[in-house]
Order: sequence, then C-alpha cells, then structure tokens
Amino acid sequence: VEEELQEQEFLDRCFQEMLEEEDQDWFIPSRDLPQGLGQLQQQLNGLSVGDSHSSEDILSKSNLNPDAKEFVPGVKY
Repeated sequence: VEEELQEQEFLDRCFQEMLEEEDQDWFIPSRDLPQGLGQLQQQLNGLSVGDSHSSEDILSKSNLNPDAKEFVPGVKY
C-alpha cells in the first residue's frame, strides 16, 4: 500500500511538472507582451478603412464587365 501511495505521489508530481512546462510554452499576451503594447493594440483596434467613396461612386467609375464569365484559375476561355 505504501508503494502504491509513493507511486501515486510520484505520478502526481510528474503530471504537475508537465502542466507547468506546458504553461511556459503557451503565449499569453497579458503575461508575455510588454505593457506598452496594450495601448498600441487599442489604437490598432480603433483604425478602420476609410469609406470616403460610396459604393455607387466606385461602381459608376468601374471599367469591369458585369457580364463577363466568372474567373476560374487554370481554365482557358
């Protein structure tokens, strides 16, 4: 019974060490990134693509053929 308890304790310790090593390998932004990077991330999240042209404006200036066949790579027409 004592051997079984020692074996179980050994297995528990090995399992705990394995979990700790795995945690070190994971990338956790709040832990692994410098603090100033959080502000940069917030600024990036605030950026958006400008929509100064309306879709109608873009379509009216387009020279694409709306009746053209759909492009399929590798197929010659």
